[in-house]
Amino acid sequence: MSEQNKCSFCGKNENEVSILIAGLDGHICNNCAEQANGIVTQELSHKSQEQLEEELVLHSPKAIKEFLDQYVIGQDEAKKTLSVAVYNHYKRILNQREEGEDDVEIQKSNVIIAGETGTGKTLLAKTIARLLNVPFTIVDATVLTQAGYVGEDVESILSRLLQDADYNVDRAERGIIFIDEIDKIARKGDNPSITRDVSGEGVQQALLKILEGSIVNVPPQGGRKHPDQKYIQVNTTNILFIAGGAFVGIKDKISSRLNTSIIGYSLARKENIDKDNLLKYVNAQDLRSFGLIPELIGRLPVLTYLNPLEKSVLLKILIEPKNSLIKQYVKLFALDDVELKIDDEALETIVDYAIDLGLGARGLRSLCEVIFRDYMFNIEDYKGVLNISKKEIEEKMKVVDLTRFN
Repeated sequence: MSEQNKCSFCGKNENEVSILIAGLDGHICNNCAEQANGIVTQELSHKSQEQLEEELVLHSPKAIKEFLDQYVIGQDEAKKTLSVAVYNHYKRILNQREEGEDDVEIQKSNVIIAGETGTGKTLLAKTIARLLNVPFTIVDATVLTQAGYVGEDVESILSRLLQDADYNVDRAERGIIFIDEIDKIARKGDNPSITRDVSGEGVQQALLKILEGSIVNVPPQGGRKHPDQKYIQVNTTNILFIAGGAFVGIKDKISSRLNTSIIGYSLARKENIDKDNLLKYVNAQDLRSFGLIPELIGRLPVLTYLNPLEKSVLLKILIEPKNSLIKQYVKLFALDDVELKIDDEALETIVDYAIDLGLGARGLRSLCEVIFRDYMFNIEDYKGVLNISKKEIEEKMKVVDLTRFN
């Protein structure tokens, strides 16, 4: 009679276990296999955690702001606010294992930025993500609708973060999501019984659990959910959400609020109000009046603003940052052995046109594309140095239909 097979790990006989898996020189039972799987999973998770901590480059708030200064001109208040919020967020993640020592649990602080179009909301968030080496994605709130309606489910914003993280769930769970046009999902009216506000308040309600932190079933390829689809579970607790919006019309609500206070010294303070930049006084009450629900505002506790861009700031944006537009064009021409030179008056003329268009820094890019297009098309005609003057730019702009920028 042949000797009965045994598990090489626990020593149990074949008839004492449910399954006995045979190897080259031994056997393993189902119980030991499950325990081994648990050990392997735990060890891989631990190594993955250590690897992620090594990949995440955490800098002090001052260092974050100094990095932002290289790419974003001005906006010091917003930079300071973002630097502190981001630093505290990732410091909280890296020290989560030590939080069990006391009863203090550090809550996540998502950010909301109010600023006119082209003032740098997206650029700020993108630059911080580059510094920290974390996955980053930009999503447009205008395409989101309540579940069951035409548009994209709110969970699709996590699909894009997964894609940026190459579907590494651990990396995605430490990423940054910038929700653009957050003001476009404001509640359409005070009476919700008239029609279902499926792209306004409905989206705000759907965002609540994701912003606060929960385990969400995410469709890998985005789009609509359906019963037969496979999902990836993502924990949003450690994902930093930065929301931005122009909030067109909120200045009227800020002005109205500032003018209603007549107690104490408020009348004297009104004389010091900066009427050209009312956004600096924005608060949660104004956001609620604009149409954001209180629950959503509560999950975006850090509120900051961006100043409107004056001519001097736009001029600096054009030439000073590491990745400024003029530096990009100089490099493009240099690749064809052409030295591009633009005099100061020409640069000021470009800025003047951008101000007239009212598109902020975004308008600078559009204008430069129009101005330099013909020079690039005829690049072979230029030898050595290409000088561009104010007069040449004005001649170029005379034949341009400025309505195309609106």
